[in-house]
Amino acid sequence: MKSFEAERYLLRAELLWDQVKDRSAFPFSLPVVSRLKELEFHPKVTFLVGENGSGKSTLIEAIAVAWGFNAEGGSKNFNFKTHHAHSDLCQFMRLAKSPRRAKDGFFLRAESYFNVATEIEKLDQEPAASPRIIDSFGGVSLHSQSHGESFIALLENRFHGNGLYILDEPEAALSPSRQMSMLVRMHDLIAEKSQFIIATHSPILMAYPDAWIYQIGPKGLDRVTYQDTEHYQVTKDFLNRSEMMLDVLLDRNR
Repeated sequence: MKSFEAERYLLRAELLWDQVKDRSAFPFSLPVVSRLKELEFHPKVTFLVGENGSGKSTLIEAIAVAWGFNAEGGSKNFNFKTHHAHSDLCQFMRLAKSPRRAKDGFFLRAESYFNVATEIEKLDQEPAASPRIIDSFGGVSLHSQSHGESFIALLENRFHGNGLYILDEPEAALSPSRQMSMLVRMHDLIAEKSQFIIATHSPILMAYPDAWIYQIGPKGLDRVTYQDTEHYQVTKDFLNRSEMMLDVLLDRNR
C-alpha cells in the first residue's frame, strides 16, 4: 500500500475536569469519559470501538460539536435542530488544532442522516442564487436512494479532500462489499490530505492499516492493535468455528 504524508488538522482532545461539578452525572459517568484526560488523534485515521452503551457515540459527537459541526450531522454550514438530544460534554472539551486549516469537513451520524437529507431538501426549496446543495451530493435526492446508496453518494461526491471527517457508525448503512468500497474511498481521501475519526463496530473498516484503534473497556480507552480488538477476535472465531459456535449459542444439542 502506498504511504501518504498526513495532514493532521485535529491533534488531540482534552477533557476539562476542573470545570465538571458532578463526575457521577451523565455523560461523565460513562466508561469512555470517566477516565479520559486527553485523547490524541492519528494523522490519518482514528477508530473508537466498544460495546453498545460504552459511550463512543457520545464522545465522537462531543468532538464533532466542539469542532463546530452540527450535533445532528452535516458540515459547519448546517445549523438545523430537530430535537435537543446531544449531551453537554462538548462544553467541557478543549481541542488542540494544528496550524493547518481544513478546507472541507463533515460529521456523519448514521442515526440522524435522514434528518440531514431532509434539511438539504428543505434548503434547496428556498430561493437562492447559489447551486442546489444536493448537487454536491451527486444531484439525486438522498431520500430517493437506499441508506447505503445515499452514503456512498456522500463519500464519492460530497467529500472533497483536505478535510476532517468525523463518522459515527458508518457501516450501519453498508453491506460488507460496500464497506470495502468505503476503505478505498477513504484511502483516496487520505491521499488528498484528509483526516478521519470514526466510531465503528466494523472489523472491515478498522482493518485500515495506517490508523490508531482506541478500544473502550471498564478502565476507559486503551490503544490496541487490530488483532487485539474484541470485534476482530469474535468475528474471526465465529467464522472459523461457526457450526460449533451455533451449537453453543442456540444450544442445538440440548
